[in-house]
Amino acid sequence: MDAVAAFTQQQPGAQPVQRPRLAALDRWLGFLTEVPAALLVVAEIVLLLAGVIARYVFHAPLVWTDELASILFLWLSMLGAVVALRRGEHMRMTALLARVSPSTRALLDVVAIAASLAFLAMAFPQALDYAIEEAVVVTPALEIPNAWRAAALPTGFGLMLVVGVVRLLRVGSLRQAGLAVLIVAAVVGVFVLAQPLLMPLGKLNLIIFFVGVVAANVFMGVPIAFSFALATFGYLALTTHTPLMVIVGRMDEGMSHLILLAVPMFIFLGLLIEMTGMARAMIGFLASLLGHVRGGLSYVLIGAMYLVSGISGSKVADMAAVAPALFPEMKKRGSKPGDLAALLACTGAQTETIPPSIVLITIGSVTGVSIAALFTGGMLPAVVLGITLGAIVWARTRHQDLSHVTRSPGREILKAMAIAIPALILPFVIRAAVVEGVATATEVSTIGIAYSVLAGLLIYRQFDWRRLPTMLIETAALSGAIIFIVGAATGMAWGLTQSGFSRDLATAMASLPGGTTGFLIVSIIAFVILGSVLEGIPAIVLFGPLLFPIARAVGVHEVHYAMVVILSMGVGLFAPPFGVGYYGACAISKVNPDDAIPYMWGYLSALIIGVFLVAFIPWISIGFL
Repeated sequence: MDAVAAFTQQQPGAQPVQRPRLAALDRWLGFLTEVPAALLVVAEIVLLLAGVIARYVFHAPLVWTDELASILFLWLSMLGAVVALRRGEHMRMTALLARVSPSTRALLDVVAIAASLAFLAMAFPQALDYAIEEAVVVTPALEIPNAWRAAALPTGFGLMLVVGVVRLLRVGSLRQAGLAVLIVAAVVGVFVLAQPLLMPLGKLNLIIFFVGVVAANVFMGVPIAFSFALATFGYLALTTHTPLMVIVGRMDEGMSHLILLAVPMFIFLGLLIEMTGMARAMIGFLASLLGHVRGGLSYVLIGAMYLVSGISGSKVADMAAVAPALFPEMKKRGSKPGDLAALLACTGAQTETIPPSIVLITIGSVTGVSIAALFTGGMLPAVVLGITLGAIVWARTRHQDLSHVTRSPGREILKAMAIAIPALILPFVIRAAVVEGVATATEVSTIGIAYSVLAGLLIYRQFDWRRLPTMLIETAALSGAIIFIVGAATGMAWGLTQSGFSRDLATAMASLPGGTTGFLIVSIIAFVILGSVLEGIPAIVLFGPLLFPIARAVGVHEVHYAMVVILSMGVGLFAPPFGVGYYGACAISKVNPDDAIPYMWGYLSALIIGVFLVAFIPWISIGFL
């Protein structure tokens, strides 16, 4: 859904095999891809900020900035996907892999890489043809061939092929790599030989490819983007007469929504507020305010996640900023590590609707819902879930012994507040810039970045220039992983639509008993499941364009429905045993996932109650629109 997935997909069972020449080639490939990707992040920040300043300050808009930003964004996305593949950070589900033996896990890891390589090998010629076709198209503002932009696709696929082969040989032994390639080749061969049997099956092929193939790949540990892409490629190649170059075109379309440029910008902003000490300042103020109350630091955790999420939009950045500052003192006061990890995970689910959430931006890009309306509507639903979580905290801590805890004096509270004010203002600066028309939802992140840089340099005096290259590379890698999923999911959604599935789904959902109530209940259940298996962004890209029109048809406001969908997916994302966000919270808390599960059920119950309150009291989502 965001950084959570990338954080938890590091393939802990796969240790690189020591081969000096391969290691040297891997380092060279890292330099070749990471440096341009980091420079592209900087270029996008400068370009978008220059556009805002030229338009709002000098009243002389630069007509070519959006077009150039779009060209650079596709290159950033593809190079970022290459970097993510090299670092093993493409989003994948490892919950089931963790339960198999180490030898089986090692083999499945290399099979997952080999499966990804199979798609890349099949897609590379199509991407090359697509770039050649785009050479005849001239861009309207810069008046250059569109091949300059489209060339990012074959370049990215080609680099991923090379990086994937190197990773395959480094992660496993030669025997494992060879066996993995044979397994994948055998599976592909079986499907090719079965083509005469598949063609007459009609819509049954949707279940075979988009349920069977996707599920098998996802549960086997193949990255989600490649799972989607393999299923779509196989479906179109073996059961239709559609030119395969269409897949690349649909991926290009999905990855080229300019609103998605907000994803890398907000990821970088999240890393920036942690580096400059702004997050620590907010937490310090809340702790001084509530630290003497029973369960006070748990309330601080809930509030801090709300505030930090409003700035970063990245769950790993949120949790990593909050947990180290609070957990040591909470443990001193008797809190169980498992309880802390469970609460951290559930606050991650609570804050999914707080702008500028990456999922909010994705919903806006694929459904046409106003980003400003989503940003406004997302604030109060998270408060409702925070209150329900607070009720569980109160019940569990009402007998907590705080005789050894002293209340912070008023002077100390005021001092902490004065320190925190510049950080507390940032979410309001971001929202005001969008609502007042100073900047678009894509551009507003650069205002936040500029504000954070100035605050870090001039107010908090904490700005580690040496960390910037690493932060830029992390931004590019995570952005590439996310945007590549969007591209693959867009291709898959197109395949589903062309098959007639969208009409069937619309008919089925529209005919549900219970009208609006039945539709909302089914949507909650469906998106909890989707959130735990597919995660937020791919689920939204696949089903958002199909379900939002139905929601409008049955009388559900689109912003209200967006909040229900996002919160339901958040519950699934952070719920064990499949929710990868849960394992991310446990990793940050340094807690065994099994130790946190007993504490999860109370908090999850509170979240579900909160989701139903939001679902059946529309004012919570749309009262301030």
